[in-house]
Amino acid sequence: MREKLERKKERTATIIRKLKEHYPDAHCALHHSNPLELLVATILSAQCTDERVNKTTPELFGAYKTAADYAAAPLPDIEHHLRSINFFRNKAKALKGMGEKLVSEFAGQVPRKLESLTHLPGVGRKTANVVLGNAFGIATGIVVDTHVKRLAYRLQLTQQKTPEKVETDLLVLVPKEDWVLIAHLLIFHGRQICKARSPDCESCFLADECPKKGVTH
Repeated sequence: MREKLERKKERTATIIRKLKEHYPDAHCALHHSNPLELLVATILSAQCTDERVNKTTPELFGAYKTAADYAAAPLPDIEHHLRSINFFRNKAKALKGMGEKLVSEFAGQVPRKLESLTHLPGVGRKTANVVLGNAFGIATGIVVDTHVKRLAYRLQLTQQKTPEKVETDLLVLVPKEDWVLIAHLLIFHGRQICKARSPDCESCFLADECPKKGVTH
């Protein structure tokens, strides 16, 4: 069992090395200039594309610059800025609640602890990991979105299907110094080559490391 795990870690290291070589500019795709903007953008990105979020946030960030701004804003006003976003009413409610809680419990600042972030409205473990890793450089876990989940399964880094269990498996295989970056690398690869319905296996530089080559689920 231990030898099998070590071989898996070695293969994971090879995968990470190749991904780094091909995507040296891998980064968070959500546009932001501070931790609050990233927190807001990540909340909005649930069941919505980063591209759509990035088209919506410039106007939103111009109207609401602090947690107190979100807390004080009438809910219909926040909804107005989010109408092009999926589930905009629920997300507007989450943003207002987030602002209120940041003001009342964290002096208006985005907290740097996972437990504190996940107590904010609209924030789960994935969102908290995004904010901690990309806004503060704190590696508390690995972000598992649809791309990371799909590629981890295809590459047989996990056989699990839920984000929480996939993350648990990846945390064992991926060195902590790569916990933040690995999500960006896999997302870049998932968007460009290892797509959900039509993976381009013929031109994939990870084909030799992929037991599920050609599998689309």
